[in-house]
Amino acid sequence: MNLPKTQEPRIVIIGGGFAGISLAKRLSGLRAQIVMVDRHNYHNFQPLLYQVSTGGLEPDSIAYPIRKILKRLPQFYFRWAEVSSVDTASRKIHTDKGDFTFDYLILATGTRTNFFGNAEIQKNAMPMKTIPQALNIRSLVLQNLEKADYVDDPELRKGLMTFCIIGAGPTGVELAGAFAELKRHVFPRDYRHLDVSGMEIYLFEGSHQVLPPMSDNASEKAHSFLEKLGVKIILNSMVRSYDGEFLETEDGMVLRTANCIWAAGVTGALVDGFAKEVTDKRTGRLEVDRYNRVQGFDHIFAIGDIALMRTEKYPDGHPQMAQPAIQQGELLAKNFKRLLAGKQLQPFEYKNKGNMATIGRNKAVVDLPWLSFGGAMAWFIWMFVHLMSLVGFRNRVVVFFNWAYNYINYDKATRLIVRPFPSKVEKEGEITE
Repeated sequence: MNLPKTQEPRIVIIGGGFAGISLAKRLSGLRAQIVMVDRHNYHNFQPLLYQVSTGGLEPDSIAYPIRKILKRLPQFYFRWAEVSSVDTASRKIHTDKGDFTFDYLILATGTRTNFFGNAEIQKNAMPMKTIPQALNIRSLVLQNLEKADYVDDPELRKGLMTFCIIGAGPTGVELAGAFAELKRHVFPRDYRHLDVSGMEIYLFEGSHQVLPPMSDNASEKAHSFLEKLGVKIILNSMVRSYDGEFLETEDGMVLRTANCIWAAGVTGALVDGFAKEVTDKRTGRLEVDRYNRVQGFDHIFAIGDIALMRTEKYPDGHPQMAQPAIQQGELLAKNFKRLLAGKQLQPFEYKNKGNMATIGRNKAVVDLPWLSFGGAMAWFIWMFVHLMSLVGFRNRVVVFFNWAYNYINYDKATRLIVRPFPSKVEKEGEITE
């Protein structure tokens, strides 16, 4: 791979998510060559992906070019490539665009969807971790509604208008709320000759409450908000199978649905080349010390969702959210300056700033370290925090005006089937009219 030779240390960051960007932005002034590798040329603001999949926002309003974010960083090189493996012994990185060496390596690869070994669900359900996947969901949902508008078979129509969301974490809850608002305010106007009241939204969760990572108060409020919106919540229920037409749970519940969205869990997006001893079997995350060094290495680090740092307060690692990733990136940047200056590194200490989730118009829940509440005030706080967290002034302006338009007009402007999504099951002829 074409990278200038240098006498200074080469620091390679794999991943341009919250952790990688947070780290790179703060390496200015460091006497080192900084190289970032990512399989996308943009930073994706994942907390708003669900709005892309439900037609509330266009993808370019939640994404920003990595080169533009870091354009003022001296000695910075971005390479659009997918890393296949790392040779830790020779300090070499193998990618689909070529190989190159490193002096220090930071893994900020985040997570990927975890289907828990269920190949059938992996084949037929819709994940939502990337912008292309969110666009696939948007296209599939709109295609199914268009089809429901003209099919004669009432059972097929019901399946096309049944939405099953697996996993009631923040992503699942926000998706369910967004679909419920589409059913209430948008689809009746778009599909005037279709009985949209027959649209059903199911939210499945394997534990005893929605939003398991949040407080009981937030969970109860979110549950109440969703039920008022007409979402059918199925708790203590594990989905056994989904063949693209019928969903079945382990307790025998069977639903016909053409819209199954998997939001039930993630696992670390590991890079080949690391021994099993440094990888947690349950979560797929890399075990790191308090300085984010991968176990057994003093020149390889992991930050963000891929890093499993066990502390007394967080024995199972920090929550896989934006704030721990950002804070780890910030501290590691400071520690690199200390490291190259021969100084003692500072241990990471997570500062919990709270957690939040939105359910719909004037409905959200917020957990702060000292307070938990929900309702309209929580919704406005959620909007402000997410708006200010977006990268780029243009994106903030575009998202603000989209939200204002949606709020005033009870509408979502981007209900476009730009690229039809070919349903695997429909292609195989398993669903017929």
